[in-house]
Amino acid sequence: MKTFRHEVAGEPVTVRVPETTEDLREFWEWLYRVRHAGPIAVDTETTGLNIFSPGYRIRTVQFGDARDAWVILWERGGYFESYARDALRRIPEMLIHNAPFDWLVLDRHAGIPLEELAPNTTDTRLLAALIDPRQPQEGGIGVGLKPLSAYWVDPSAPDTQAGLTAVFRSHGLTKETGWAGIPLEDPTYLLYAGLDVILTARLEPVLRREHARLEVRPALVPYEHEIARICAVMQRTGLVLDTEYTTALDAQLGEDAQHFAAAARRYGVDNVNSTAQLSAALVGMGELLTERTDSGQLRVDKSVLHALADLSLQGEPLGTRTPNPLAAAVLKSKRAGKWRSAYTSTFLETVDQLGRVHPFINSLQARTGRMSITRPALQTLPSSDQMIRRALLADEGHVVISCDFKAVELRVLAALADVRRMKEAIRDGRDLHDFTASILFGEGFTPKQRKLSKSTGLGKVYGGGAATIARQSGVPVEDVQRAIRAYDRLYPEIKRAARRWQREAFETGMVSISVTGRRLPLDRDRTYAVTNYMCQSAARDVLGQSLINIEEAGLLDMLRLPIHDECLLSAPAGEAQEVAREIERCMTWPLFGVPIEGEAEIGGRSWGSLYGSDY
Repeated sequence: MKTFRHEVAGEPVTVRVPETTEDLREFWEWLYRVRHAGPIAVDTETTGLNIFSPGYRIRTVQFGDARDAWVILWERGGYFESYARDALRRIPEMLIHNAPFDWLVLDRHAGIPLEELAPNTTDTRLLAALIDPRQPQEGGIGVGLKPLSAYWVDPSAPDTQAGLTAVFRSHGLTKETGWAGIPLEDPTYLLYAGLDVILTARLEPVLRREHARLEVRPALVPYEHEIARICAVMQRTGLVLDTEYTTALDAQLGEDAQHFAAAARRYGVDNVNSTAQLSAALVGMGELLTERTDSGQLRVDKSVLHALADLSLQGEPLGTRTPNPLAAAVLKSKRAGKWRSAYTSTFLETVDQLGRVHPFINSLQARTGRMSITRPALQTLPSSDQMIRRALLADEGHVVISCDFKAVELRVLAALADVRRMKEAIRDGRDLHDFTASILFGEGFTPKQRKLSKSTGLGKVYGGGAATIARQSGVPVEDVQRAIRAYDRLYPEIKRAARRWQREAFETGMVSISVTGRRLPLDRDRTYAVTNYMCQSAARDVLGQSLINIEEAGLLDMLRLPIHDECLLSAPAGEAQEVAREIERCMTWPLFGVPIEGEAEIGGRSWGSLYGSDY
């Protein structure tokens, strides 16, 4: 038996690593002695993050309480693997930090379905996010085990990531190769593995007490765990990758990046990522650049380049000026390079042996609770794109179905702020953007006026000012300002609600409480964002409840991704109409008297078929 002594919060703790069957029996005796005394923390060490890649493996599984940890060397197989697997199935209450990752690891590589593990699990990461969802760069603690442990448990809690990176180097390994290559017997590796479960065990009761002190709504805890489990099931299922198409597109994007970079070089820009080169070239072409970065350089970021190229931030032509060819070339080169590295190359690197990719769904990411998708970040794709989406397919014999909420941002705003005329228009079945444009500009409003009405309404939801709306819509700032004033006269309840929410936040220590009881920390210099946070948080919980409804309807196995306010499904072609109707039912329900409605669309085999692709 290897034994390591350490101190946590001034108290001695012990990490044990069984090496014989006799040692494993000692572990078993400990497990049976403590398993009904309280929850047991569980963690895994693996060869990396890409759970579904060929050759991926579990290295250790560790168990612990506040004083003792046991690191079981799963990689040795035999009795070690057997004891760890049996222990996982016999723990009535377990604690895991970032549970979906370990659920999927154990589901895929230990043969223990996540459906067995999830009902017994409390995820300390979710508990922490319900207290303060902000990352350190936003002024929060963060939701990683290290910063949380340093704040709540022991300021000297070791940074295992940083410590192990140094150990990796001592073995001639990198941060990427270290997890798979570090010797299983390395003492620092084993000690840190054990300390992680001890810290998790100590973290949970502290977070529970903080929940009680802050009066976090108790129902949010099981609710978030249900959504995390549903998202983990979607990740496990994954999507079929059209490998042939993706390989060809990957090569094409590489060529495009080089082609447009060569076009930029003709204007004196050797590096499309060089702010100095780009700003100098644009000024030399006669462009007037007025915005500057914090360091004093002329700003030539995405919004500036899009304006010069006469494009909205979504890539739509604005028709407001002659497009600058350099700005257009730089945008096209950057986009091709980014899409290749972020999407096609990542798809090809992570596709599993069955030809499926498994994007990671973080069910509780932003401070408002909004979900995110990483590896790759599919929620950042432009709303009009079909090129990347074409690579992802429904199952054989299936078609894709997308069900999106109708104007959910404004409907949620109408419900929360009790906007009378907006609610009346919704009840009458009017398109909100058409209705608003007809009031502001008359029944003969133009498409540009409708777009301005839409941008102004969404600006109210997302906290965008006149300058932001002008950049997004291509409308002069003066016209946007007039539209905002008219919008405030039409819907005065929105401004009153925003002021009330800001006042309430000041009274509660700069924390707004969402309609579902979620804590939404505000920044003192951005209190105007409270409307955005309230609406975005409520919209996220509308989506979360819809996911639960979909599972209750027996359709979880068809769910593939939650994208913003949309659910993507793969359904048998012969049942598509029936499934679409059922999904709409699951995503349609009232919010304070305002109907939230889902609208389904049936496509072909690829996700891109919903955006114009012919397959």
